[in-house]
Amino acid sequence: MKQKSTFSWVLDFAGRRRSFFAGSVLLAILGVAVSLIPYLIMGKIISELMGGNRDWQFYLMQCVYMAIAWAGRVIFHSVSTSMSHMATYEVLAGIRRQITKKLQEVPLGDVLDEASGTFKNIIVERVDSVEKTLAHIVPEFTANLLLPICLFVYICVLDWRMALAMFIGPVIGVVFACFMMVGNAESFQLTLDKTKQLNDTAVEYIGGIEVIKAFGKTGTSYEKFVIAAREGADCFIDWMRRCIWPSAGMLSFAPATYLGLLPIGVLLLINGSLSPETFIYIMILAAGLVTPLVIAFSYMDDIQKMQAIFNDVTGILVMEEMERPEELTEEISGSEIVLEDVHFSYKDKEVLHGVNMTITPGTVNAIVGPSGSGKTTIVRLIDSLWDPDSGRITYGGVDIKNIPLGLYMKQIAYVSQDNFLFDETVMENIRMGKNGATDEEVIEAAKRCGCHDFIMSLENGYGTMVGGSGGHLSGGERQRISIARAMLKDAPIVILDEATAYTDPENEALIQASIARLVKDKTLIVIAHRLSTIADVDRIFLVNDGNVVCSGTQQELLDGSDLYRRMWEAHRYAKDTDAEEGVQNA
Repeated sequence: MKQKSTFSWVLDFAGRRRSFFAGSVLLAILGVAVSLIPYLIMGKIISELMGGNRDWQFYLMQCVYMAIAWAGRVIFHSVSTSMSHMATYEVLAGIRRQITKKLQEVPLGDVLDEASGTFKNIIVERVDSVEKTLAHIVPEFTANLLLPICLFVYICVLDWRMALAMFIGPVIGVVFACFMMVGNAESFQLTLDKTKQLNDTAVEYIGGIEVIKAFGKTGTSYEKFVIAAREGADCFIDWMRRCIWPSAGMLSFAPATYLGLLPIGVLLLINGSLSPETFIYIMILAAGLVTPLVIAFSYMDDIQKMQAIFNDVTGILVMEEMERPEELTEEISGSEIVLEDVHFSYKDKEVLHGVNMTITPGTVNAIVGPSGSGKTTIVRLIDSLWDPDSGRITYGGVDIKNIPLGLYMKQIAYVSQDNFLFDETVMENIRMGKNGATDEEVIEAAKRCGCHDFIMSLENGYGTMVGGSGGHLSGGERQRISIARAMLKDAPIVILDEATAYTDPENEALIQASIARLVKDKTLIVIAHRLSTIADVDRIFLVNDGNVVCSGTQQELLDGSDLYRRMWEAHRYAKDTDAEEGVQNA
């Protein structure tokens, strides 16, 4: 993607409201124009006073004109700020829309590489923090910077020597500012890194509080959070401590226009090269320069922070996407899935080493193997959540990279071992499997999956809110709702990644029977650790260390694979041991 400036990104995010920024700047400029009128009137008043005019009605009318001008300035500023806010809110919405859309199009592995709180922190907190700066910087920074420039030009017209004399204090302030800026970028980046680390640690601590308490790790886990919080605070303190003296010098001298203006003005006044009226007038104008300049330069830190936040945002938006066509150009013949010499790396480590598999339509297939052997990676590649580094995966004879992602997603229903439910009703969570599904279709899917009875036992039945990530339900209940959602999708390929892991034996038997009915005439791919649950499948693929070492029926694997035979014996032993313990406990 072509490198763009922060301003270009802002305009992109603003969308249909981008013209509001232009209108805000125009109104801010008009506000500056009318705010100059009182200064011109002041010059006229001073000249009349010095000339001996004692007509109070004249001065009263001049004050009225000044009040009208200031009222106009307030009106222009208020409308300008309102337009800027409307454009800013559109920018924030545009950022969030584009990030969430982007995350749907990048490989899942790139998302999982980041800590759990990173994207949430950027999308919510950091994007929100841009609002104040972006909404006010356009009208206020423009006005507060443009007004001093206009006044300075006017002072140059009155007396260029006095205009130059005003710069003595600000130049000294700039020197202090240069000292303050040394190492500023590195310090600011450090604060961003430490803040991100603190946010990730906080999310991890809160998310794992149940495990932390259960295993008595409260002290050590809280200590990790405390260390992150201390480091986050220390980097800010060290930065401020280093900048405090240069900052004090800058803030003291930068606004001090009178530092050179007063002695030089008096000198020019004494030698007769400057009139008293002009001297007094310039002194009043110089006083009007200070406040706008201080306000304008107070935005410099905010601008830097905004640029850093936009760098984080655009860092997401330029992530490499999964390449998929908009339209299908090849004919899909059937629903056979074939993996041909598939290699895949995760975090620069290859985890699949030339996998070859053929999933025949209408069959039940199991993928088994030791923990960490690559089973879940294979099904995620089949589900197009990642792209292989080399080799290819075909569906109906067509490389899945040549199939539009939306079309391919309709062919697969995926239930992972990490089930996620949205903070919605049970009805809506199941309905997500099929857009526009009726309540009757949802209930029918739940009945066929053995979920209906337990759903009706909930407080509000299908209208029960499941809580964030389904937290109001047990693991087994979340699992069964996820299965019902996948089955409602009615896709030709069904992937179950240890989908019965959290169910008790009674419910597991019910779900297994339901799955057997629901996947009729469909292709089923199952990842299972309990080998007894896949003893009767059509084909078992044994995966070990990123390779499919063999495949066949259970009997064929028992006869031809020492690894599978050992896994089966270990499973039988564990099952018998559990049964004996159950009898003893009874």
